[in-house]
Amino acid sequence: MSGRGRGWRIPVAALATLAVTVLVLKVWREYTPTEKPNLADVVSVTLTGVAFLGTVVAWAWAWRAPDTAARIDADVEAAAEVLAGVVERQWRTEARHRLLDDPAPIPVQWRLTTDASVMSHPRLITAGGDPAFTGRSDDLAALARAFRELPRRRLVITGGPGTGKTTLAVQLLLHLLATRRSDLAGAAGEIVPVPVLLPVSGWDVDVHPRLQDWLTVRLVRDHPALAAPQLGPGAAAALAEGGHVLPVLDGLDEIPEEAAARLIDALNASLGARDQLVLTSRTAEFATAVRQAGRPLTAAAVIAPRALTPDAAADYLTACLPAAPPPVWQEILAALRSRALPGLTRLAATPLGLWLIRSVTIAPGADPSALTGPLGGDSAALRAHLLDRLIPALIAARPPGAGSADPFRPRRRLDPDATRRYLTYLARAFPPATGRDLAWWRIAGTVPRFPATLGALGLAAGLADGVVVWLESTPAAGLVIGLVAGPSMLLLARGAARSLVAETPGHADLRLRGRTRLLLRSIRGAFGEGLTTGLWFMIGGILSSVLTSGFDDFTDLLFGGAVVSFVVGIALTVAFGVIAWAEHPTFTSTSTPRSSWRADRGLLLLRMCAMGVSAGLMCGFLAGVSSGLSDGLVTGLFLGVALGVGSGMATGNHRAWLICAIAVAREALARRLPWRIMDFLDDAHRLGLLRAVGPVYQFRHAALHDHLAADGLPPAEPGPAESAAAAPTTAP
Repeated sequence: MSGRGRGWRIPVAALATLAVTVLVLKVWREYTPTEKPNLADVVSVTLTGVAFLGTVVAWAWAWRAPDTAARIDADVEAAAEVLAGVVERQWRTEARHRLLDDPAPIPVQWRLTTDASVMSHPRLITAGGDPAFTGRSDDLAALARAFRELPRRRLVITGGPGTGKTTLAVQLLLHLLATRRSDLAGAAGEIVPVPVLLPVSGWDVDVHPRLQDWLTVRLVRDHPALAAPQLGPGAAAALAEGGHVLPVLDGLDEIPEEAAARLIDALNASLGARDQLVLTSRTAEFATAVRQAGRPLTAAAVIAPRALTPDAAADYLTACLPAAPPPVWQEILAALRSRALPGLTRLAATPLGLWLIRSVTIAPGADPSALTGPLGGDSAALRAHLLDRLIPALIAARPPGAGSADPFRPRRRLDPDATRRYLTYLARAFPPATGRDLAWWRIAGTVPRFPATLGALGLAAGLADGVVVWLESTPAAGLVIGLVAGPSMLLLARGAARSLVAETPGHADLRLRGRTRLLLRSIRGAFGEGLTTGLWFMIGGILSSVLTSGFDDFTDLLFGGAVVSFVVGIALTVAFGVIAWAEHPTFTSTSTPRSSWRADRGLLLLRMCAMGVSAGLMCGFLAGVSSGLSDGLVTGLFLGVALGVGSGMATGNHRAWLICAIAVAREALARRLPWRIMDFLDDAHRLGLLRAVGPVYQFRHAALHDHLAADGLPPAEPGPAESAAAAPTTAP
């Protein structure tokens, strides 16, 4: 335990000392040398003394002995290696999902912006002479070399919608990770930071004015491996503060103008001479932020893309087609090269347009004739047409895989209409103006009147308690309990709704292999907390009995209290230790949307089971001693389940999975979301409709998010075939 608990240890120790003193005086007063010692007195004194001394020793150890882990400085180099490995695995998989190298990267050319008002003085950007920066998305080695040649290695990637800003940031991140070992070998003692991509929309400069403070919070949340005990405490903070992280901040244009200007100020105030940075933003929004901030981002080179030429676009599409394209495609490619269709030419000039053309029209059974029809002359109409047909095209192009192990095929076939309705609901629930993150733990906060839903569940739980008492005791007692507990639970649930929907996921790793010693250390570390809690039970029981019955049979009362204290203390020590052990991550712990969902669910269920088993064993043991084995088993089972569920819900800070499940169930009844939300989101990710950024999803392109959020069609009721297609087939 830390020093935060010192305030209440003193009264606990004083009360425990008082209890033992009274016990000794009571036994001494009743003991006479001529009588044979009472065995109950001796046992009660012994057990109470053992409980007392054990608790005080644990208390003194936790208070006075410094935490051995606290004396170990964070291993920054090892933490950087762990972070680099986790980030590279995550983005390698994501790059394959996005088909960034299939058949080859889109050849977007990048150069310094011609708008000098958004850049620092040239001498800050280049070592001498006029600043220069050129590169191509299909030649990352040369582009990364140009980045390394920047004196402070700060880069702002700007461009219009769909021009490949985020894609370039991901490509640069992967290249820097792939060459990190060789960079370290030639660094001559210099720090080679680990690039980490983070959405800008998650940074609130009012809460975290410094970039490093926010980086620390996000590293802990998005990369739980950094909290592994082997790295020492504060590994994430040490990385952020020491310049070992290269933040790749994506989407400055996705936050309000005022916030973007303040973020520019915060970056300038946070970055030191050796701190590196990559930032992406739409061109107009970045210029507005710089103008409102009154100064540009210090020493940052600002680059912008050139539009793809029709020949480059046609070459890319040709590489996606068979060696002998069908006649309709020969006609399309010829029209594109000759610029005969201005709408098609303008759409194909951006990576987004090429992705839409490829995804919708180069698919089994697709008809690409719309590209050369009337829509070929209007780029906006053609893009809207392709976005409307994107969902069914991707579903048709990627049938379910043979097994769940195939990460690039959905687990089940989705219904196109239901998929569009669900994604449209999510696009509106997480409007583009508030950010692009689809965080599953925030779904409950988007559901209208969700506190009323929690209140109804609380009322049902209170009435259920009344029914149980009715069956186990008397109808009158059950009626009283139901009338009291029902409204109380309703008010309690409604009052806690705001804090519940704001909870974030917890972490749980239930793998025992290689973590047995950690489990034993966690149980040993919980010894003081468990026995102290047990002592509170003993003191409370003794005081309650004294107030109701006086000091009659006080020796037997202390004997029973000592037994209860010891049993409760040992049971809770094991429970607290197991929970603390599960919350310790390992070097391989990751935080994807699905893993964070499972981890939070596992943590809540473990908390319920650990507390339930402890309560069941404790109550069963006490009931068995007083009433027999059969009564002990029944009492232990009943109270174990009741107290386990209640304690698991009441203790700890992570209940996001349960709250999300309740919210999704309500919306699923209205056919606005699927019952198995994570199965659906995972399949949408495998199809290429969504992308994963750490523990959150985003729409694959902002244009798709905007298109669905602006969809004015009312959600249609599903037909029988659609309902069958949306039926769950696998566990989340």
